[in-house]
Amino acid sequence: MSTREMTTLSAQLRAVLALTHTEIQIADTRIAQARTEAARRALSDNAEDARDRARAIEAAIHELGDIPERVAPFLGRGAAVVKAVIDQAQPFDEALLGDLSLEHQLLDRARYIKALATTAGHPGVVVLARRLITAHTETVDWLTTVLAEDALGGPAALRHTRVQAGAGTLVKLVNLPVNWSARGLDRVLDAVRATPPALGELLAQGTHAGDVAVKTLSASRDAALATAEQVARDEGADTAAGALRSIRTSTGTPEPSELPIGDFDDLTVAQAAAAIKELTEPADIRAILVYEQANKDRHGVISAVQSRLTAIAHEVAGLS
Repeated sequence: MSTREMTTLSAQLRAVLALTHTEIQIADTRIAQARTEAARRALSDNAEDARDRARAIEAAIHELGDIPERVAPFLGRGAAVVKAVIDQAQPFDEALLGDLSLEHQLLDRARYIKALATTAGHPGVVVLARRLITAHTETVDWLTTVLAEDALGGPAALRHTRVQAGAGTLVKLVNLPVNWSARGLDRVLDAVRATPPALGELLAQGTHAGDVAVKTLSASRDAALATAEQVARDEGADTAAGALRSIRTSTGTPEPSELPIGDFDDLTVAQAAAAIKELTEPADIRAILVYEQANKDRHGVISAVQSRLTAIAHEVAGLS
């Protein structure tokens, strides 16, 4: 191995080591956002595996005659802390896209390390690189699935923080494809303002856009959005009305008559799970989830909803 090859390979291993320490801290942070025990276990396992990978990378660096940077773990923790703070000001999807970007960078560097180690004739590092490629490919697939689940309306394996939920809902409201008259928009806003507590009062109390959205939708959620949805339909803005309904059903509890499965309350867990497997629309799956959680909250039904949505998310994301 030439000096240049060793220098390049060592530099890439040190870069991956620093990024891996960031990955560890992010995984530890995301554990608190896990929606299910399975997701919590997957994140915990990933964090522990990442620690093992970090030790293996350090050993490889030593084997090349180099010394790992002692500051790498601290840089990784610092980067993760900064990211966690930024995440709170971002919608949930943007935070996960940041996680996905980190994993893609780790995956691409692992592939580059494999090529470098193969060229340099260093089989030990080739084996390590293969391990890294496998680990990061699995994490990329997992994060891609979580994003797809969130895009389909949930329940995603990770839950939003309060601020992320507010920021995401605010983005949805701001970006509604409104195409009705100015008077129609005024009527929608008046409908929201008229539902106690008034939007103006919340605006006066809130200091953060995400907090305002959370407070508004928490206090006057169902009635305000239902009225605004009806006003939008009256104005002929069916697309915007549909978006408002999606927000309403994802944050409120639907009536039994709104459920896509007839006589749902009379079904056993096995019957409900079988019926859920036949659902193809994410909005229908979300309605069942919200209703079930607000009523019987049966573990078997919730698991069936999660499994069905994950299957659809895999299909949408193009994952096997």
